Amino acid sequence: MAQPKFPYTGNPNSHDPSEFANGMTGTCLCGSISVTIKDLDLFKGRKGHLCHCANCRKVAGSYVSANMLMKADQVELIDRDGTLKTYLDYATGSGKPVHRSFCSTDGNPIKSETELAPGMVILKMGIYPRIPPPSAEAFAEHRHDWQAKHEGVEQYATTRSGPKLGE
Repeated sequence: MAQPKFPYTGNPNSHDPSEFANGMTGTCLCGSISVTIKDLDLFKGRKGHLCHCANCRKVAGSYVSANMLMKADQVELIDRDGTLKTYLDYATGSGKPVHRSFCSTDGNPIKSETELAPGMVILKMGIYPRIPPPSAEAFAEHRHDWQAKHEGVEQYATTRSGPKLGE
């Protein structure tokens, strides 16, 4: 059997979290866009969040979107080839747009921003070699019935500022 032209890569278990003690960089599929997280405590506790809202699922192309809310000054984005494009998503519960940025060459989602979280960036964790464990799930009431519950992850019925599931 012939080797694939590009060997399979990206096993997160091949990266010890200690590799990212000074930050972590991820890229889109074509490599045009790189995003570095400058957080020395990135893997010291639960940081990420899972979102089950329809729009995040569509952007992720999956049943859930793995995200992480970061202070904008802790994020460095380099758009080497000028491929970063932004879609204004007005189909939101608040009516305020979510700025959804992606690579226009490979379609990779990169980040989202909203005026509901000023000075913050919602990073799409699929571009990174390893993902910090999530602390919460948003829109958990929209989960598929076949999904298992993640231990230690708080579940919010809809938004993270709203009630938790079962409250």
